[in-house]
Amino acid sequence: MPRDGLTVLISGAGIAGATLAALLGRGGYRVTVVERDQGTRSSGNPVDVRKGAYQVAEQLGVMSRLQDAATKVRELIFVDDAGRRVASLRTRQSDREVEVPRADLSAILVAAGRGDAEFLFDEVITELHPDAGGVDVIFDNSAPRRFDLVVGADGLHSGVRRLAFGPEADFAEHLGIYIATAKLGIPMERDDTVIMYNEPGKAVALHPGTGSVGSAGAAFIFRSRARIDHRGPEAARLLLKQTYRNVGWRTQELLSAYLSADDVYFDSVSRIRMSSWSRGRVTLLGDAASCVSVFGDGSSSAMEGAATLATSLSASPQDLTTALARYESAHRRVIRPRQRGVVIASHLLIPRSRLGITLRDRSLELVGRRWAERRRTN
Repeated sequence: MPRDGLTVLISGAGIAGATLAALLGRGGYRVTVVERDQGTRSSGNPVDVRKGAYQVAEQLGVMSRLQDAATKVRELIFVDDAGRRVASLRTRQSDREVEVPRADLSAILVAAGRGDAEFLFDEVITELHPDAGGVDVIFDNSAPRRFDLVVGADGLHSGVRRLAFGPEADFAEHLGIYIATAKLGIPMERDDTVIMYNEPGKAVALHPGTGSVGSAGAAFIFRSRARIDHRGPEAARLLLKQTYRNVGWRTQELLSAYLSADDVYFDSVSRIRMSSWSRGRVTLLGDAASCVSVFGDGSSSAMEGAATLATSLSASPQDLTTALARYESAHRRVIRPRQRGVVIASHLLIPRSRLGITLRDRSLELVGRRWAERRRTN
């Protein structure tokens, strides 16, 4: 039987939305998920499942599938223009974490929820009409329906947030950084190492994929004062060409491959700040509520947030106001330090100056030497 008859609409079948759908569906709620795309997107950088998210994956019974899909990456190395190693950073801190291509993680989570939730792809919410008892929802293609709760898990550029709270500009803080990624047919010698090259304000990385040789992906992360709409591919391509036109190492090879790829990702690195994630019977989850972008464990935070929301709803199914307040209070404690860490992480990956690059490399070399010494003594 449905959990107290409650109906829940989730916008977004990404990591946050699919996790919540699986958890609520198994809890007996009547769950519908709408997703703008026709399926899960193949572009995007690999993401980590760690900390509380690892426990959520275990709860959903998907850890074996995640292990099968996981990359073998254990280390990030920084190289000079000639490709010589100058510094390194361990990327795994424990055995209870995995790195998985974003599309694989989303697909696995969607599969986990399909038996207990309804998924409508190639669909989008166009209007929300909330009242004290529920939310009337107008869709682009489907007939209007009414739900007890609507959850916006539709990312940084959330349509639900825009409809229920206001324009994106009121909440998004652009950090002056952009990221572009694509899977490229370029082989790598090692499948356990990410390679990154830096020049002031710019980074380019080559990331090993999974499965077949030549599935490696490239990432371009750079600082820029330009304001580019993520929906404008030509402007994004022009900015990338201008930014990386004289950058060394293998940059020109990788940029050419990126510009020739059909499935690419480009967006700003942004931080979402909101005084409240809920308004009546509409609430936000994942990047829609608290985006910390590429530097802040966003995928793990999304899965943890979904679990916190599901637990809060189950504890107070007849009092959504209390349940949503409990969810927000608990999850803000999780994401607050991660949001603060975004600036620190950006200085690590894309130092602003050559001096900054040198100091970063020397610091990592010292940390690595101390870690090796501790391992020998233990």
